[in-house]
Amino acid sequence: MILRSIILFGILFPSLLTGQPVSKPSNSSIPAAPKLVVGIVVDQMRYDYIYRYWDQFGEGGFKKLVNEGYFCKNTHYNYIPTYTAPGHACIYTGTTPSINGIISNDWYRKAFGDSVYCVQDDSVKTVGSNSAAGKMSPKNLLTSTVTDELRYSTNYRNKVIGISLKDRGSILPAGHSANAAYWFDGSTGNWITSTYYMNELPAWVKQFNDSKISDKYLNTPWTLLLPEKSYTASTADNTPYEEPFPGETAPVFPHDFPKIKQANYELIRRSPFGNTITKDLALQAIMSENLGKNNVTDFLAVSFSATDYVGHQFGTDAMETQDTYLRLDKDLAELFSYLEKNMGKNNFLVFLTADHAAVPNVQYLKAHGVPAGLFNLTMVIDSLKKFMTASYGEGNWISCVNDDQVYFNHALMNEKKIDLHEAADRTAAFLLRFHGVANTVTAFTLQAGTFDDPPLSLLQKGYNQKLSGDVFMVLSPGLVEYRKTGTTHGSPYNYDTHVPLLFYGWKIPHGSTTERLHTADIAPTLSSWLNIEFPNGSTGKVIPLLK
Repeated sequence: MILRSIILFGILFPSLLTGQPVSKPSNSSIPAAPKLVVGIVVDQMRYDYIYRYWDQFGEGGFKKLVNEGYFCKNTHYNYIPTYTAPGHACIYTGTTPSINGIISNDWYRKAFGDSVYCVQDDSVKTVGSNSAAGKMSPKNLLTSTVTDELRYSTNYRNKVIGISLKDRGSILPAGHSANAAYWFDGSTGNWITSTYYMNELPAWVKQFNDSKISDKYLNTPWTLLLPEKSYTASTADNTPYEEPFPGETAPVFPHDFPKIKQANYELIRRSPFGNTITKDLALQAIMSENLGKNNVTDFLAVSFSATDYVGHQFGTDAMETQDTYLRLDKDLAELFSYLEKNMGKNNFLVFLTADHAAVPNVQYLKAHGVPAGLFNLTMVIDSLKKFMTASYGEGNWISCVNDDQVYFNHALMNEKKIDLHEAADRTAAFLLRFHGVANTVTAFTLQAGTFDDPPLSLLQKGYNQKLSGDVFMVLSPGLVEYRKTGTTHGSPYNYDTHVPLLFYGWKIPHGSTTERLHTADIAPTLSSWLNIEFPNGSTGKVIPLLK
């Protein structure tokens, strides 16, 4: 009788006997894994845009993610350069350029003496147009992605699709094993792909292209969504910090696209309509491919690229930038509404982040007393070449300078028996003399030690021994190698590294954290939730969000 009572007591109250907490029964209405993951990357989105434009956002877009989802407020990139291709690669591989090999948007190939674009693949052909814009694939990406691991985990029974105006914004997130990746061909206004994925566009993509929706958007003037007085988060409509469209005399609203559009469709990239047409294709993909309707998890990777084009042209403080985000908010609301109506909130998981942020226009900063300015890289390169000639004699000692990296002509240095270590040290010391150069470091130093603090720690994580240069420069905060209008990015500073990270749907609790996280944490976190293997080069950590 006593033994029977002890056994019954242990069954009813096991935590009192084992000292371990009893897990609560799971909500049966929430599946073990989401039916669909929608990964959203907003190109060049600064973290502070969420709060800067908060009062003008609707309830169904960014506010829904913040008010009902989980907001990681202190998320950063932990490498440089902070560019589009490395950013997308980092998010989906869970690691940095030092391992995944995407060290920039394009880089110098030491073995061939030329430059290669991040997703360039001359062995494939364009599908969907007669242009060369489709000769792309993920072949330069050295590691697997969370999307690759998801495909593998289901024995390739699920679907993974990437969509972006930019080829790199579509291809790198979709990974090596994707069913499809689609990007925009500005010469035709069509969405295209490459023979890496398929030999013919699906009927639904052909039908989408045949609808000539690109013409619809470019036949519409870009006017302000709200009354001009509502744009209090922006500078005046006409400032010297913005670049007008070709055919305009000033960068002011309305932008008469029907009047200034050219013979191609590139203009759509530099307007909020570029985001809207991306949303249109994403929704069509969900419907036509029956994403989220199977017994395995599908994945749709969407990158909204128009925000980057607009930011580069007009800067971080322009009405055009604010209006682009207000319109993107409406596009997101439409996407979320469709998912909730047709799938139910518990069946899909959304995350939203950015591939990098951006610095305010440096002339605008200078006008307000903030240290900032333009860095004359051409002058520095010319001086460096003269220094090398004076040190080692006549010769083409520098093969390339790209992304503030100096690539030596190794063949010539070996022929002349120049000590590479000594040449690198001397070059680093010479470059440090220039105003605006905050740090220099050699590749040998990056290989020999470990740095814990930025910017050198970020340089190290962006350095790939086989692909990167021999000597590196880091500019001072607020200095850029760029034109006077608009903005750019690429630095190790907060204005470029700090991005939003939000999760919504499925089992995501409502809340926020200010713990410092990295975008490399996204892929292992998703992998943990999906019960799949981490991407093979992943170095990020799992965010402890789900209980």
